[in-house]
Amino acid sequence: MKFRSRMALAAAVLTAIFPLAGARKPDKTPLVDAGTFTVFLKGQRVAEETFRIEQNSSGSTLTSEFKSETGPKAAQKAELLITSAGDLRRYTWQELSPEKAQIVVEPSEQFLLEHITPAPPGHAVEQPFFLPLSTMILDDYFFSQREVLLWRYLAQSCPGGKLEGCHLPRTQFGTISPQQHAALVVTIEYGGTENVKMGGAGRALSRFTLQTEQDAPWVLYVDADLKLVRISIASEQTEVVRP
Repeated sequence: MKFRSRMALAAAVLTAIFPLAGARKPDKTPLVDAGTFTVFLKGQRVAEETFRIEQNSSGSTLTSEFKSETGPKAAQKAELLITSAGDLRRYTWQELSPEKAQIVVEPSEQFLLEHITPAPPGHAVEQPFFLPLSTMILDDYFFSQREVLLWRYLAQSCPGGKLEGCHLPRTQFGTISPQQHAALVVTIEYGGTENVKMGGAGRALSRFTLQTEQDAPWVLYVDADLKLVRISIASEQTEVVRP
């Protein structure tokens, strides 16, 4: 299947993605998922992301805030708005400290346009991306966006919301990394079930590998409710865990 055809398919089924993470009526209970991802580097806690994902009849909203806990204290926040058809409405990233900066990605005609407002004394610039409006945002430090991408991947093959009996092929997605000002091709591959030790006990989790062309693989683990609970980046001695 061609790249654009895959993205069109993903857009068509995106309305089924969020119910995968727990059956619910979106107009009555807009909250889909919320929590905290804690980042450990060589066993030391260094940062965390708090996030909230909501859905209603007009679309979905993912809000996130990232804070580092070592070295120069950094704080960033992001808001991702997606239409009910799976297209990007608007993505906003803001650096709150140690400097002030902002990036906005939004549709412009039939492509995406990034508006970059760097920290002073930089000058605002624009970066076009000639990609479909269904392209997923996958920004640095925001792990909840990886969860949404996983749901998009699962929705293509598991519209019923269960992994059993699904054929999950190795699949590529076109994405945008706004902080890198770059379009990236991301590959996701399902690796079956693995017994993972978390909180002193073993848990049976579904394993997925996420990789870009230039980066080392990330191993993502989801629980029975298809919630992302752990990320392992072995090459960087980094673990991201949801308590």
